[in-house]
Amino acid sequence: MDDAEILTFIQKLVDEEHALRSEGEGVDRERLDSIEKMLDQCWDLLRQRRARREFGDDPNAAATRDAGTVEGYQQ
Repeated sequence: MDDAEILTFIQKLVDEEHALRSEGEGVDRERLDSIEKMLDQCWDLLRQRRARREFGDDPNAAATRDAGTVEGYQQ
């Protein structure tokens, strides 16, 4: 996946997240939690790719980290 594809996927997830949140009390909490974790993973992957590119490394060597790892990062 290249940066543009990652950003497109992030936008789809954000759109779905907004749609779910607009449902109010009837929100599918499990799906919302899943989306939030996937967003964290996607942003992490994008940051890894950008950092690798900045330092002359291959951005394609970046890998998606598990949700437990990226959930522990401070914003």
